Amino acid sequence: MEVINPATGEREETVEEHTEADVEEALERATAASEEWRDRPIREREELLAAAGDVLRENKREYAETMTREMGKPISQSIAEIEKCAWVCDHYAEHSSAYLSADGHPSPPGSAVETVYEPLGPILAVMPWNFPFWQVFRFAAPHLTSGNVGLLKHASNVPGCAQAIEDVFREAGYPEGVFQTLLIPSDLVDDLIADERVKATTVTGSGPAGRAVASTAGDHLKKSVLELGGSDPFVVLDDADIEDAAEAGAWARNQNGGQSCIAGKRFLVHTDVYDEFLDRFVDEVEALTVGDPLDEETDVGPQARADLMSELHEQVEASTEAGAEVLTGGEPIDHDGAYYPPTVLADVPEGCPVDSEETFGPVAAVYEIDDEDALIAKANDTEFGLGASVWTDDRERGRRLARDIDAGCVYVNQLVTSDPRVPFGGVGDSGYGRELAREGMLEFVNRKTVWVE
Repeated sequence: MEVINPATGEREETVEEHTEADVEEALERATAASEEWRDRPIREREELLAAAGDVLRENKREYAETMTREMGKPISQSIAEIEKCAWVCDHYAEHSSAYLSADGHPSPPGSAVETVYEPLGPILAVMPWNFPFWQVFRFAAPHLTSGNVGLLKHASNVPGCAQAIEDVFREAGYPEGVFQTLLIPSDLVDDLIADERVKATTVTGSGPAGRAVASTAGDHLKKSVLELGGSDPFVVLDDADIEDAAEAGAWARNQNGGQSCIAGKRFLVHTDVYDEFLDRFVDEVEALTVGDPLDEETDVGPQARADLMSELHEQVEASTEAGAEVLTGGEPIDHDGAYYPPTVLADVPEGCPVDSEETFGPVAAVYEIDDEDALIAKANDTEFGLGASVWTDDRERGRRLARDIDAGCVYVNQLVTSDPRVPFGGVGDSGYGRELAREGMLEFVNRKTVWVE
């Protein structure tokens, strides 16, 4: 695996992939570790997770620089990602015992009926490069603590992050085999899912990747959780605070270089405030600093790979040819590395790429829409259903409209985010299942009913 620094286009290092023999040994270790780990008292598993959070904080600059070097995230955002990973460790270290406590049920006199939650065993996690620590820890923190063991197949452009995460758990004191990184190509994933020692799988990534994983898992009757793409609507109503909405919208679209499933992508603005919002929004976007991701002042770094930048530009070009107007950006930056500028498109025709496809980069599509019903119809005019945000001065109006939007989560007057305390996931082409909170923790357990007379 070659690590190409997206800020320079230069090769940083070459990492050897694991062989088939290496993978077999890892599966054997995972199976052996699972037998002991599932019987470890929950409090001990919580203490180890808390220790993993400490390791993350103690080494956050080192881990953040690895992330920035491999996939281009601005260093301040990389540090924030490591801190968020420590937070999810803290959360499950504190709440796992309660989340996994048995649930009682009504039963006949003299009987006792309860549901208990038991681990499944080795779980395969297929994870993406865009949040290379957070996506893994939001899987690992709950599911290792519930007594499962983890096998990580990470994206091939972030092997250093993958290895560092394994080191975190090792340094925290986890037993050998409880969490392992597999540096393997994607074409070996099907065989892993099919292996009887792997009990379930989870994937965060593209629609095609999710469909492939789900198909194989279904063939072998194994549980899967999918968190896939999004085309999140950012709805601005006629009573919204336009200054707040424009500032938040610029960040929602351009954080992490726009490379986020839950980024605001389609900006749906009521006609009464359209001109004011658009002017402010473009100003906010143009004020973002694009540059060296290791510079603390940088807001937007390079795209993670040159080929991804090229694909994004093709979407923009096809959309402008169809009639969309570029208000700012729209051309790759003449600079070493995979830099694409924050871009705003208006007058976006229906069916063009930025309207109908997920744009995984700093490209915002802005729409002028006449009334509330049309805003909601356009918000739902997508195959995706991950997140959405609604901006309004009337909280009850926002709450009402949130119920009409087809998405896994809707935030009113706030950016869409994932939070350890609440369930996260999507509907439609954004996948199925939930991560985080209690609901996420219970995705990979056997919900066993015990009836005692």
